Amino acid sequence: MTMPMPDSLKQKTITGVSWSLVEQVLARGVNFIIGIILARLLSPTDYGLVGMLGIFLGISQIFIDGGLASALIQRKSPSDKDFSTVYIINMSMSIVLFAVLFFIAPYVAGFYDQPLLKPLLRVLAISLIIGSLSSVQSTLLSIRVDFKSKTYISILSSIISGSVGILCAYRGMGVWALVAQTIASSAALTVLTLLYVRWMPRLVFSKESFKNLFSFSSKVLAASLISTVYDNAYPMVIGKKFSAADVGQYTRAGQFPGIANGTITGALGKVAFPVFSKIQDDDERLITAYEKYIQISSFILFPILMGICGCAKPLVSFLLTDKWLECVPLMQILCFGIITNGITTINLNLLYVKGRSDYVLKLEIIKKSIAFSILFISMFFSVKIMCYGQVLYGFVSMYLNTYYTKKLLGYSFGKQIKVVYPYFLIALVVLFEALLFSSIIKNSLISLAVSLMVCPISYLLLSRYANLYAYKEVLDLFYNYFGILKGR
Repeated sequence: MTMPMPDSLKQKTITGVSWSLVEQVLARGVNFIIGIILARLLSPTDYGLVGMLGIFLGISQIFIDGGLASALIQRKSPSDKDFSTVYIINMSMSIVLFAVLFFIAPYVAGFYDQPLLKPLLRVLAISLIIGSLSSVQSTLLSIRVDFKSKTYISILSSIISGSVGILCAYRGMGVWALVAQTIASSAALTVLTLLYVRWMPRLVFSKESFKNLFSFSSKVLAASLISTVYDNAYPMVIGKKFSAADVGQYTRAGQFPGIANGTITGALGKVAFPVFSKIQDDDERLITAYEKYIQISSFILFPILMGICGCAKPLVSFLLTDKWLECVPLMQILCFGIITNGITTINLNLLYVKGRSDYVLKLEIIKKSIAFSILFISMFFSVKIMCYGQVLYGFVSMYLNTYYTKKLLGYSFGKQIKVVYPYFLIALVVLFEALLFSSIIKNSLISLAVSLMVCPISYLLLSRYANLYAYKEVLDLFYNYFGILKGR
């Protein structure tokens, strides 16, 4: 039976989740609308070219942070000396990695046989330096659980960068519109964060701080690096083996389920880590808090992903136009690949909170060995088979991630599945309803409208009938959220 949280922790959690959810929903909502407009103005090839470079920028960003942000959050009382040390490291690494990307750009273009990638990579690399200017300040907001400020920053930066991207696309700049959007996003995030967070680094580098932080962050760095390489390996392999247009269709297929997953899992995960860190020495409270997060995540995420899967064809046809219809079957498959992410992510958060980044690293090595084996085999078939491979890996990853959770807290895979399976079963009803409406109603807009009216109502009614814990908790969260807004 789930035990109640202490009032102070619960209120902090509700406040954090509320503003984090607002940040995720509104910021991603703005990005979603901007993405739709850009997808109508640009081609799959334009998106594919930028997608090919994701692995290089992603790896660079991991090296810049080095897991030090997680180390600062996990640490109970980080000092100003700790923050200044991390800031100096981040800035230094961003400059070094910009130089590396600038140098290897011709070789990257040669690998893909796409000459345009050379200038694209060199310009995109500038965003690394810009972003590092405010990375520590952003971490400070997370430590303070100040997601209200992060909400304003995210939304404003999304509007600014999106406007830049749309203007450039409208003026016929093609793929360079996506580059301009990326640079504008980094610049807006940095400027706004510096305005909101009144903290300036001191020119102090402490070897002691670095040593203490790096003992934790080194494993985070290695684990994040392995994960980032895998996440970006698919666009790289598809771009090399198939075409830039195929990369564009694949990345677009992941957009809708990715936004849903990122919004829900991101909102809860951002709050979970700092909140869990405050009770890291109390295993019983950790499990109690974890069960709340995992049920709320499943309650919201499962029906959305199943709805996207069922409505994929009318959704793509109406919002993106028929030039993107090739991504529909890929999107439907990826919805099932992403559905395990909430459980996987929160299990990792528990390991980080307990200071066992070494366990996370071991897990990543094991999981990604399996993942790359699946990728290697599936790449000889088709992009669709590669997506099925991701579904298989998602469930394997979820199972493996619970191994150390059981070892540390006695919370096994079976216990976690027992908690979430009712939510999945009810979400399947949403899938079948959406598929039915999509097949019998030929008009895309009407099909979407009917699904949006019927599916949520049936899901909520079934959840209420099943007396699901998260149904009541989300209603409380909803009411508390509006109370928080009125209080502001």
